[in-house]
Amino acid sequence: MREGSRVVIIGGGPGGYEAALTAVQLGARVTLVEDKGVGGSAVLTDVVPSKTLIASAEWLHSVESADQLGIVATGEPFRASFSAINARIRDLAAHQSADIKNRLITEGVDVLAGRAAISSALGADGTRFVRAELADGTVRDLEAEIVLIATGATPRELPDAKPDGERILNWTQMYGLGELPRHLVVVGSGVTGAEFAGAYNALGVPVSLVSSRDRVLPNEDADGAAVIESVFARRGMTIVSRRRAMAARRVEDGVIVTLDDGSEIEASHCLMAVGSTPNTSHLGLQEAGVSLKESGHIMVDKVSRTTAFRVYAAGDVTGSLPLASVAAMQGRIAMNHALGDYVEPLDLAGVASNIFTAPEIASVGVSQQEVDEGLDAVVTVVPLTRNPRAKMQGMTEGFVKLIADSANRVIIGGVVVAPGASEFILPIALAVSSRMTADEMASVFTVYPSLSGSITEAARQLRTSVHSEHIRRALERRP
Repeated sequence: MREGSRVVIIGGGPGGYEAALTAVQLGARVTLVEDKGVGGSAVLTDVVPSKTLIASAEWLHSVESADQLGIVATGEPFRASFSAINARIRDLAAHQSADIKNRLITEGVDVLAGRAAISSALGADGTRFVRAELADGTVRDLEAEIVLIATGATPRELPDAKPDGERILNWTQMYGLGELPRHLVVVGSGVTGAEFAGAYNALGVPVSLVSSRDRVLPNEDADGAAVIESVFARRGMTIVSRRRAMAARRVEDGVIVTLDDGSEIEASHCLMAVGSTPNTSHLGLQEAGVSLKESGHIMVDKVSRTTAFRVYAAGDVTGSLPLASVAAMQGRIAMNHALGDYVEPLDLAGVASNIFTAPEIASVGVSQQEVDEGLDAVVTVVPLTRNPRAKMQGMTEGFVKLIADSANRVIIGGVVVAPGASEFILPIALAVSSRMTADEMASVFTVYPSLSGSITEAARQLRTSVHSEHIRRALERRP
C-alpha cells in the first residue's frame, strides 16, 4: 500500500489503538471508531480496573507476614476503604483512557465516538466502505483501503444467572459497588474468577469460589495452581470443586446460587466469571465475506488477515490468547502487513502471561502438560524457600520452573510462582525467544541476594538434569 492509504479501525482497545499508532507512523490516514471509550474494555472495565483493585489487595497481602519480619502493629490494623478503592479504580481507568485518546489525536488519528459496521460493497478500486453511527446522532460514511476489526469480547452469561448489576454481576460491574459484599460467591475458577476471588478475600470479604473442575485455574500450570489453591484455603476461602452453577436468583437482601447437585449457596453478591463471547454482531461481517468460527470468533491468519479482501482483525474478537499484549501485537502486525512494511507472523510460542493472584503465576513457552503428554524435555523446579531473599522477605510459597529440550539443552518454557512473578518471567521469555541454552543462562551473573537468583539456580540444576538424562539414555542403548 502507498503512503496516504486510508485505514478505518473499528474498536479502540489495545488491538485497535496500537494498530492506529502503527498505521500513522507508516504514513496512513487513520480513523478509529469506538463506542465505549478509547482503551476499550482492557482499560475501562477489565485489565486496568481489575489490576488496580488487585494492587490494593496485594498491599494487604504484603503485611501478612509482618510479624515474621519483626513488625508489630500497635494500633488498629489496616482495613480497606472500599469506596476509596473503587473511586481510585474509576479515576485511573478514565485517566488512562484519556491519555491514550490524547496520544492518538496528537499523532494524527481521527477518533470518532460511535458504532460502525462494514459494507459488503467494494469501491471501483477495491476500497471498503464503513458506516459510522456517531454518538452525536450523525452518520459518517468512510471509505478505506484497509479495515481492521478490533471489537473485543463481552462477559458470557448463563440463561438462569443474568447479571443485574446490583447483586448478580459480571466483572465489568464490580466497580460500582458502594460497599464490600458481606459474602461473595465467585462462579468460575479460571483466571478472572481466581483473581477477583483472591482480591476480595484479601479485602476481608468471605469468598466462596465455585469451580466446575477438580482444581482452580484448570488451564494453568498444575503445580502453580496447587500453590494458589493452598494459599486460598489457608486464607479462609471456601472452594467448591467439581460443581457447576446452574442458576443465581435475587432474594430480598442477597442472592442464592444453585449448583448442579441441588445444593445452594446464600450470599450478598455473586460474580459470574464464566468466560466471554466475541463482539461480532451487527458489524456486517459475514455479508462482507468475513468468516467466523463456530464460537463466533473471526478467523484470521498469522498476519491478522480475515477471509475478506482488505479486512483484518485483532484481539479477543479473533479468539487468540485473550491478552492485551497479543491483541496489540496482532494490531501492529496487521498494519505492517497491510501497509507493506516488514512483518513477522504472530508466534504465540513466546508469549508470556501472568495471573495476578497472590502469589502471581507467570508462564511462557512449553507447558508442563506438554511434557507430561510426551514432549522430549527435562523439567527442573527450585522452590522459593531455598532463596535467601525470599526468606528475608518472609515468602513461603512459590517456585521457579524451567523446561529444556532434552537433545540440546535449549530452554523452551518456564513458570514463576512468586510475588511479582510478572516481572521475573522476562528473562525466561528472553531465553525462550532467543533459544538460549541452560548452560548460557547458568553462566549469567545475578545479584546476591535476589529472587532472580533462583532462575540461574534452576538453569544450573537443569544442566545436571539434562546431562544425567543423556547418560541414562546412552546406558539404555548399550547392548
